[in-house]
Amino acid sequence: MKATVGDRLIVEGTYGANARREGFVVGVEHADGSPPYQVRWLDNGRESLVYPGPDARVVPGHR
Repeated sequence: MKATVGDRLIVEGTYGANARREGFVVGVEHADGSPPYQVRWLDNGRESLVYPGPDARVVPGHR
């Protein structure tokens, strides 16, 4: 998985109570675009460092 700042990260909920989460990549730790990513979540505006799992995908932003 590769991402750049401005891409959207979508994490699908894998359990019944877990909802899909979406956020914008606001920071990339490695020059090659590999994880981890600093993500600002759309549901609460908070930022967190994310190591995406197999239930996540990156949607390219406008470049």
